[in-house]
Amino acid sequence: MKIIEVNDNRSLKAFHNVPRIIYNDDKNYVTPLRRSIEEVFNPEKNTQFRNGDANRWVLVDNNNNLYGRIAAFYNLDTASLDAQPTGGCGFFECINNQAAANRLFDVARNWLKEYGMEAMDGPINFGENFFNWGVLADGFVQQGYGMPYNKEYYKSLFEGYGFKTYYKQYTYELDITDPNLPARFWEIAAWVAKKPNYKFEHFTFSGQKKYIADFITIHEKAWKKHDNYKPIDPDDLKELIAQSKFALEEDFIWFVYHKKEPVAFFMMIPDINQILKRLNGRMNWINIIRFLNMKRNKVINRVRVLVMGVVPQFQRSGLESGIFWHLRKTLLKKPWYNEMELSWVGDFNHKMISLFEEVGGHHTKTHHTMRYLFDRNKAFERAPVISD
Repeated sequence: MKIIEVNDNRSLKAFHNVPRIIYNDDKNYVTPLRRSIEEVFNPEKNTQFRNGDANRWVLVDNNNNLYGRIAAFYNLDTASLDAQPTGGCGFFECINNQAAANRLFDVARNWLKEYGMEAMDGPINFGENFFNWGVLADGFVQQGYGMPYNKEYYKSLFEGYGFKTYYKQYTYELDITDPNLPARFWEIAAWVAKKPNYKFEHFTFSGQKKYIADFITIHEKAWKKHDNYKPIDPDDLKELIAQSKFALEEDFIWFVYHKKEPVAFFMMIPDINQILKRLNGRMNWINIIRFLNMKRNKVINRVRVLVMGVVPQFQRSGLESGIFWHLRKTLLKKPWYNEMELSWVGDFNHKMISLFEEVGGHHTKTHHTMRYLFDRNKAFERAPVISD
């Protein structure tokens, strides 16, 4: 076996062909848009490169048959937030062979060590944790847009190398049309949604500059004191909106204001995987037309909740339920959407887990974020639980 760095068109093509081999007969796999992957590794598109770097490799046998791929990356602005400088590896794909996986993990680890990293998390994204984050361990069905899917043996490959679970990521699902959803929750939600001094409003593309600023303000206040906090770059959020504009719906993103101050947000998107599955990873002009036609014809029936946040002093005020009330009201006006995927929430966030269960969500999938310490004698610690 030999490792090949991705540095030309031939190796780049090989990088994108690896999943086609791994998932050749897997009906649950959805080929991601090649463009969206390449934008992760484009310094002009990804602000992580401002104080970081990334590299990619493919693994082949002696006859140049593809065995796997991996990427490694670091951001010096966030690496130091952990107990030791921590980089990441991701976009991992591999045949069911521990020796092959070890070769891939080795090249990622050695590259990260050159830049002062002392640990690596994986499989993760070189960017926000909304997308491409975690190894699927339970719930091997078609995933929501941006949520990773992999073969059942992948977690064993990580563990076989020495990775340990840093935290688990839970996905919940909610049937919006279910008449048996908890009545008391929705009664309280309706009351909260109509309280004076609070204003609930949804995002608009024309006002996105204001909403991006409000999102950053809320996110920082809500998460800054948490050990897992990673600041969001407004340029990243702006780029995310630009890339997703063809799929976003304005009334799927909600903000709450208390006396004109932003105090909470909620963001969800249509599960465009239900369309992308038919496009084979390409968004050329023909597929753009096909995509728009299928979306117009209501092919998508599921939405995915990406993120929500409430500033600390309002976290016990019931605002979360008020947001859900507005979201449910929105979705009932669009009856072709009848499923909501709440993904993901870390096992360290007990309050959010409770909220998802109170609203009527059912735990359906589990991903793991794994961590590998380069110093094998150093004590491993799980992600700390968020305190009240």
